[in-house]
Amino acid sequence: MAERIDRRTLLTRGVAAGAGVLAAGLGLEACSSGSSGATATAGRNGVSTAPPRRGGRLVFAVEAEESSLDPSVGRFDATGVTYARTVYDALTVIAADGSVKPYLAESVTPNADHTVWTITARPGVRFHDGTPCDANAIATSMNYFKDGELGVVTTGPIQSIVATDASTVTVTLKQPWVVFDKYLAGGIGGQIGYIVAPAMIANAKASGGKGITKPIGTGPFVYQDWTPGEHFVVTRNANYWRPGLPYLDAIEFRPIPDPFQRANSLQAGTIDIFHTDVADTELAFMHNSSYGYVDDQGAVVGLPDTDFLMFNLQADPVSDIRVRKAVAMAIDLQRYKQVINKGLNPIATQPFVPGTPYYAPSGYPSYDPAQARVLVQEYTHDKGRPPAFTLGSTNSSEAVKAAQVLQQMLTAVGLEVTLQQFQQSDFINNALSGDFQCYEWRQFGAVDPDLDYLFWSPTTIFPPPINLAVNFARNTDPQVEPLLQQGRQNADPAVRARAYQQLAQRFAADLPYAFYDRAIWAVIARPQVQNFNNPTAPDGSKAFGMMVGTVWNTETWLEH
Repeated sequence: MAERIDRRTLLTRGVAAGAGVLAAGLGLEACSSGSSGATATAGRNGVSTAPPRRGGRLVFAVEAEESSLDPSVGRFDATGVTYARTVYDALTVIAADGSVKPYLAESVTPNADHTVWTITARPGVRFHDGTPCDANAIATSMNYFKDGELGVVTTGPIQSIVATDASTVTVTLKQPWVVFDKYLAGGIGGQIGYIVAPAMIANAKASGGKGITKPIGTGPFVYQDWTPGEHFVVTRNANYWRPGLPYLDAIEFRPIPDPFQRANSLQAGTIDIFHTDVADTELAFMHNSSYGYVDDQGAVVGLPDTDFLMFNLQADPVSDIRVRKAVAMAIDLQRYKQVINKGLNPIATQPFVPGTPYYAPSGYPSYDPAQARVLVQEYTHDKGRPPAFTLGSTNSSEAVKAAQVLQQMLTAVGLEVTLQQFQQSDFINNALSGDFQCYEWRQFGAVDPDLDYLFWSPTTIFPPPINLAVNFARNTDPQVEPLLQQGRQNADPAVRARAYQQLAQRFAADLPYAFYDRAIWAVIARPQVQNFNNPTAPDGSKAFGMMVGTVWNTETWLEH
């Protein structure tokens, strides 16, 4: 699959000059956010029933580096979430059946109309510095996030977070928020759920509020060293509140951006495990029994990452629905799947996938180059010129190849398409400021559609003098916001499902995006790495496994 800009890269590699807190706080995830169940060849799927062995150092190659280890500042992606799960604990966890269970919290419960949530602190838990993780510490951590860069656009419904006694935190909302507990699970978009120590917050504020490099949490591992771009090292927390865990002595994370170098490093034995979203790499290991392998083609909680062309609906000529519809009809999804994704990534025509309650046929345009030509001719007749626009991508070889394939399809129906490649930072800034017509993009993976609210809502389009949009497509369809609010505020699963089905229908009609596939992530390991995809909740029940490249290393162990 081609490398495309998306949530993670957007926030980890800079924002437009002058964007300030607003642009910095988008809470995006580049390589993706996601929420899919893992599938694997029998016996190789990172689940072990053998007695675990203690000790050993795991070397984990990740696809990029983080900008910060502070959850209120860092824009966590697959790398960031995997890092964070070592040194922090989240208040909740997604169970194997997709429900929410308490994790660091002893309980998380709403009132009848979901306008007040009560969080009960788990007794006896201490941070790495020995201080108690009580209600006051939890409330302090959550308020630190709420008032920080990422909290600006992700915690809008929160009115107050108060420790009402030594073990109780009360979160009062301005409106019902039925899936607030999923925001506390610490995955993509859920960084408010990671609880950090008061001392860490004090250190961050003393440094000018820009976050710090040394994290202090309650997690299974303790920070040892971070040299950005080289390694992040954690060591076993001997006083972890979950008895007997973790099993490993240490983990060394190594950022290796090139996916083929990660694969070669595993084969050479210089790393133990890595994640990837590149079809060539996944197919090379998928049927190789010499390695552990798990990918996220299976059951989905929420929605997976999706690849698409994103239009700027405020820019000509793609502001014209005829042009957007011609683009959608011109893309041969089967050809794209074979040429770019080697047949691996499933075709997608909306953010939601079959098997989830949010999926229903949306009416998305079918491949029809003849009708696409008619639309192009109509536009040309009305405007006196054919529709011409620039298709932007990053400058990686995979992104350029995908853009070239798409260009061939679009020019075949009469569209005049110029390709342009950008450095990541420029690409990001253009998306924020609206200085683009059409971009390759990937986004939307989350454990619930509501976590994508800020990317779809017209309320996150900020006109001049701010002149930025988290809703990058600048989609102002008036039918979108009421559907998003139904999904956010209504506790009836059927009502929520119908709202998001109708949202997909609006996307198919208005076409802010021209979809082409569902992204697939895999985690691949040496056979000595055991149990890397078998997380459990504190009550012993199974938690949901690998989600778009993110795994838990709390219960991983090494044969040695």
